[in-house]
Amino acid sequence: MTEKELIQKSESGEIGFARLQITDINGMLKNVEVPARMLPTILEKGAMFDGSSIDGFVRIEESDMYLRPDLSTFALLPWDNGNSNTIRLICDVYKPDEVPFDGDPRYILKKVIERARKMGFEAFAGPEPEFFIVRRDSSCGKPVGKMLDTGSYFDLLPVDGGEEVRKQIVMSLQEMEFEVEAAHHEVAPSQHEIDFRYTDILKTADNIQTFKWVVKTIAIMNGFHATFMPKPFSGVNGSGMHIHMSLFSEGKNAFFNPSSPHGLSTIALNFVGGLIFHAREITSITNPTINSYKRLVPGYEAPVNISWALGNRSAMIRIPSTRKEGTRLEFRSPDPTCNPYLALALTLAAGLDGIEKGIKPPVPIDENIFNMKGSRRKELMIESLPGTLWQSLEFTKNSEFVRDTLGKHVFDTFMRSKESEWSEFCASVTDWETSKYLELY
Repeated sequence: MTEKELIQKSESGEIGFARLQITDINGMLKNVEVPARMLPTILEKGAMFDGSSIDGFVRIEESDMYLRPDLSTFALLPWDNGNSNTIRLICDVYKPDEVPFDGDPRYILKKVIERARKMGFEAFAGPEPEFFIVRRDSSCGKPVGKMLDTGSYFDLLPVDGGEEVRKQIVMSLQEMEFEVEAAHHEVAPSQHEIDFRYTDILKTADNIQTFKWVVKTIAIMNGFHATFMPKPFSGVNGSGMHIHMSLFSEGKNAFFNPSSPHGLSTIALNFVGGLIFHAREITSITNPTINSYKRLVPGYEAPVNISWALGNRSAMIRIPSTRKEGTRLEFRSPDPTCNPYLALALTLAAGLDGIEKGIKPPVPIDENIFNMKGSRRKELMIESLPGTLWQSLEFTKNSEFVRDTLGKHVFDTFMRSKESEWSEFCASVTDWETSKYLELY
């Protein structure tokens, strides 16, 4: 969609409204809806908004900010009463002096992408976001914390109660020009996964935000609630968001080398080495909620051990068997509550750091780490990811790598936000505590 085409569509009435979208520091999608007749002015000058009202942006005394739409993110909204006259445009955030705002998560990712380009690489990524579909209370509209079905991996109707909703989600995504590759019931009851094709890393981050928005919208339209909470139910698998990533150089996959062991280039090995080296430091960003660490526990297929492997799904990083142009790594610890711009920025930056410094990864682990005894893990020097958000924040707080990648504004704001969240959690009384101690003591 060119600027000229967009203006023509807005002037002809083909477009009635435009939703201008940004993402706050906690990964929440925000938007303002404007009449299409305002688009020519917005494309020329930007749309001013109050940055102090967005989490992690600016103080009230410096609140004027500007939205500048990225026309490559143009999409028609498929649920607009069949009229298809409302569009979505993802925006970059600028300050009044026309300088990119250093607190914009999308800008953080763009800076790391530029670093990769200067090193001669184009970064590609593909996510596997999982989610749960649950019922809503018709009287108040709030979600009901009960499973919708008893399905498991690859199950279908009548066991899979969310199949029709999932199909509508896929159709809506396709109308928004997503290349959906697979959709299925996941391991846990009421849990689902929809995979879409890998693309350049910035578009992937945009797609993750759009995906979550579409999933939640279609679920509401059907009287349900979709949640990306990592562990909404005890005793079953949680929801992750595995990230597949590869680098290309001069049109060829830089991770592939047919003459090297396992077909992996030195660049691929160093990328893995960098990601393992920085894993603990970036976990508070890839897994940013209290609940994230209820998923990262042994016994539910979530990778809790800092390791890599060839095909072994019990490792934190897995190298799928596909080679040549499909050579890639799968980073398995992130979950869908993360801010995708920040998570992908740090994942890519960690790999690039490994390439620049020639960081060699440890020996790949082909054994099932889930069933491995502690003595064996110690023998293989396999360390664990942080077990709580607080532990994770301690690693991040002392990381110059994370501070340099995110920039001072985002780093400091993120740390304040998450430390406050932890303090709030520590001061709260949970249902578990009441059940455990109220009668006993």
